[in-house]
Amino acid sequence: MIKGRNVWRLAGKVILLFLLAVNITLGVLVITNYHEIGQLLKVTTLMKTNALQPATTTEMFEGSLRGIVGSLKDPYSNYLGASEYQDLVIHIQGSFGGLGIVVGMRDDRLTVGAPPFKGTPAEKADIRTGDVIVQIDDRNTEGMDLETAIALMRGQPGTQVRLSIERAGENNSIEVTLIRDIINIPSVESKVIEKDKRIGYIRLYSFSGNSGREFSQALDDLMAQGIKALVFDLRYNGGGDFGVSLEVANHFVPKGPVVRVIGRDNKEDIYEADGNNLGVPLVVLVNDMSASASEIVAGAIKDTGSGILLGTKTYGKGLVQAVYPLTGGAGLKLTTHKYLTPNGNDINQKGIEPEIVVEMPTDSKQDLQLEKAVEVLKSKI
Repeated sequence: MIKGRNVWRLAGKVILLFLLAVNITLGVLVITNYHEIGQLLKVTTLMKTNALQPATTTEMFEGSLRGIVGSLKDPYSNYLGASEYQDLVIHIQGSFGGLGIVVGMRDDRLTVGAPPFKGTPAEKADIRTGDVIVQIDDRNTEGMDLETAIALMRGQPGTQVRLSIERAGENNSIEVTLIRDIINIPSVESKVIEKDKRIGYIRLYSFSGNSGREFSQALDDLMAQGIKALVFDLRYNGGGDFGVSLEVANHFVPKGPVVRVIGRDNKEDIYEADGNNLGVPLVVLVNDMSASASEIVAGAIKDTGSGILLGTKTYGKGLVQAVYPLTGGAGLKLTTHKYLTPNGNDINQKGIEPEIVVEMPTDSKQDLQLEKAVEVLKSKI
């Protein structure tokens, strides 16, 4: 045991070594980047002394952090202020006050993918399918990733959020202010198809919070009703939690790889299903707003032949993000890995082509894709 003076002597050496390491690191940084650091100091000084409306030191510091992360040129990596980070955490946990709309990315624009749920703030504000949300409060959505956009629209019930919307047929953007409310809509919708009660239907709106448990319960309920085939609807599902996607895929994929994940060192981790898959005829509905975790599940089902993909090509997001808490309540969302389908296909910016392509006109009164799915399954029961 080290006692008395020896403890202080040891502590002093540790502190000295730490300070030396910090100084060496900062020294190397200054020496190798003296021009850039000089520019930073000059710009900061000019802003402080000459700007008509100077920013505070805190605002400049936060702006610099956003710029540093932006240098990655990765739309999925973001510095998050304290309120943004909290909203993202709430979104991931699946408990929130929201607006009652399903959104996705269409042609890299934040688009409303389906009619708002009844009785929600979005329905009361007359938000419509196809509306493009170009601004959330003071944040332009151009280049924004889907998770960040959703997190910005969600928040404490009773608080306001302002949307700027572009609508087909309207010359000017539409400004609407909505009051967030508790959205009592489960992440899973399930039913037996009325026209053929041998076929079940499950729609998954997102991979977050309790989605995995709710999905398992819905599937068990349908199986107890004696279904012999299933339609699994992933349209407009922009993804969510990686772990939940594995949990859902496990219901369909036979024993073996579900997804291959590769980091910056090119090390590959393979996540596998345990083999307790459902084993009934399956059609998975996808479209251009099915992204991320939805594509993990859809890609695994397609590659393993566990079901048939029907609809239109998926969005094409084959990247995985990690979320890191920072001091002061802020956070960092950073792309850390890419994923490949079980057969090693890289779908990023490419999407997944369904085996059966069925277009869905926005003005159609019928769900042509669901009708085709039921037709396909009838031939397989």
